[in-house]
Amino acid sequence: MPRKHLIISLLALGFLSANAQVTNSFVHQGEIGIYTGVGHYFGDLNSNANINRPKLAAGFFFRKQLGGYISLRLTGEYLQLGYSDIYSKNQVQQIRNLSFNTDVWEASISGEFNFFNFRPGIEGYSFTPYLGLGIGAFSYDPYAYMASEKYYLRPLGTEGQGSSLYPDLQIYNPIAICVPFTVGVKYALDARVNVFAEFTYRFTNTDYLDDVSGVFAPDAFPPLPDGSPSPPFLLQDRSYETGFSIGTKGRQRGNSVQPDSYASFKVGVAFNLETYRCPPSPRGR
Repeated sequence: MPRKHLIISLLALGFLSANAQVTNSFVHQGEIGIYTGVGHYFGDLNSNANINRPKLAAGFFFRKQLGGYISLRLTGEYLQLGYSDIYSKNQVQQIRNLSFNTDVWEASISGEFNFFNFRPGIEGYSFTPYLGLGIGAFSYDPYAYMASEKYYLRPLGTEGQGSSLYPDLQIYNPIAICVPFTVGVKYALDARVNVFAEFTYRFTNTDYLDDVSGVFAPDAFPPLPDGSPSPPFLLQDRSYETGFSIGTKGRQRGNSVQPDSYASFKVGVAFNLETYRCPPSPRGR
């Protein structure tokens, strides 16, 4: 081999060796991140999955890197959710005239997969799309306003829950299970800081996120001592406000077949956790 080619080959080999040493010197252990964005509800009051009433979402997470592609993530998130029949294009829903809002506090654990080897601070390894799937629990407590007064709906048993007339109907649990599915992308600005954007959809095991699921039960709400309708009676069927009355006993109020769900889109920043891997000591020392 000509001397010129030999020198070039040795220089190239030395560069690759040095680059590999730098690449392997730092071990990406994980991330701590915060984010903000918007959340949206899907369910009996939004059966067509319209995305027209987003509300606040915010949270934080800890991600433990298990390799270049796999990680484990713990997440805490707060969301504001709500919807109303007045936003529907369905005339029957407009007449039904129900509405709700709720605060959601969620905690989850997920496994995540990076499509590319993610090594912050190393050129060529600073970007990746990722997927996540996990399980979590969340609290919710739907409420509505009537005459400018706030009423929590769960303790009212708006579908006859807790009434002696309907002994098989129990007040629903304010804690439910969710299965979050996440699609996201992240980019390392440098060895310490990443930015990201992600979308998370949650499947849940409850149909009462909006306090609507079964049938009307107007007989479960006796009038007040003066003979006027009680607040629970007025809140369980608000069709009277539209000039119609559809809340007859046994008539469908919601769709109990399909559980409610919710989603969030957020952007945020994460701070990398890294350790330095010392190069091996020369043999014989």
